[in-house]
Amino acid sequence: MAEALSEARRIGEAIRLARVLQRRSQKDVAAALGYHQSKVSRLESGRGTDDIRVLRAVAQELAISPKQLGLAAASGAASPTADPEAVDMDRRTFLAAGLTALTPSATATAAHDNLVRALLPGPASAGTGTVLDTTVLRDRVGAARRLFCTCDYTALERTLPGLIADLRQAAADPAPADVLSALLATAYQTSTSLLLKQHDQGGAWLAVGRAMAEAERSGDPVILASSVRVQAHVLAREKYTAQAVTLVRHTADQLTGSYDGRSPKYLAAVGLLLLRGVTAASGGGDRVATEEFLAEAKEVAQYVSLDQPDAWANFGPTNVALHEVSALVALGDAGLALRAARPLIRRHIPVPERRAALWVEVARAHHQQGRLAEGYQALRTAESCAAQDVRRPAVRHLVADMVARDRRRTLPELHHFSRRLGAAA
Repeated sequence: MAEALSEARRIGEAIRLARVLQRRSQKDVAAALGYHQSKVSRLESGRGTDDIRVLRAVAQELAISPKQLGLAAASGAASPTADPEAVDMDRRTFLAAGLTALTPSATATAAHDNLVRALLPGPASAGTGTVLDTTVLRDRVGAARRLFCTCDYTALERTLPGLIADLRQAAADPAPADVLSALLATAYQTSTSLLLKQHDQGGAWLAVGRAMAEAERSGDPVILASSVRVQAHVLAREKYTAQAVTLVRHTADQLTGSYDGRSPKYLAAVGLLLLRGVTAASGGGDRVATEEFLAEAKEVAQYVSLDQPDAWANFGPTNVALHEVSALVALGDAGLALRAARPLIRRHIPVPERRAALWVEVARAHHQQGRLAEGYQALRTAESCAAQDVRRPAVRHLVADMVARDRRRTLPELHHFSRRLGAAA
């Protein structure tokens, strides 16, 4: 398995290096091939492809030897009756395409393994032995959410397995089932978000399945909306953007209506769901849906603003504006993104995860424009906001891409930063 994953990553790196050496953007290559930028991004990240014709087209466009992408026949001439698309690719690479998304990182820690085990079906594992009072459990769930919002991912990863075990144990007793299901759903939602930060897609699928089941048991529309939001995030991360947009649209249509009579928690859940629609739609290049979700989120934000790092935090005009910046970057509008980011840079954003997210998007925008020095400075600012957030795989990949682009090593500090993060160029 490790060999297959290594082969998929090697092919992705070969594609990325060829593109960077030709000073071409992902968007430019994708446009030449008639694909969306996300297709090229997916290949370069080493997540493989289920369509060998895509690899052939990329090899031709970037003048890469087909053998470098595992496209040469393994041995001898192909049988005249064999499917040329099937015999043309090394089997290990083809398997990697399907399995990488469901395989945790080879560098997974013991704490990570414990979290994944806590998500598996079957009898609940032994809890922490602490009091299983519902009020205490609610406080612990809130504390876990704060760890996420403050980007203390290491502590969160250690906390979640015991919290989930205690919640499952409490749910087995004759207690208010709907309350405990709601708390369990929130714990699973938090697990999903953490696993997505770590690029563990398989673990995220496990967690979001549990979150949806508990949300439905709770009967709470707020909990259900939050679980749908993280499910849409998982779908969008796997490039099922159309399905993610449909899911958000369907759920939001059932929840939207007269906002002035709703509770802050309800409005925050709806608003965050709409913002997930913004992310999914922009990631899929759907400008119309992106603008529609943004407009609705802005309307909801007129009635609620929760910017404290708790279970229902991070929704309000500021977070809507942050998502607008992110959407512009995803759509390739770097100049517009930087213009939209300027007022946010001067605004107080109390949640570290959101502050770091802003500066990472600013770095992406500068990178799109080829302004590596400005991108590097933005990443250093992001690190000052939330050091652990900058060490997640998505940011390390961005740094590695920037380093590869600086072929003349005009920014030695960027190369040092890359080494410190463990981002291979």
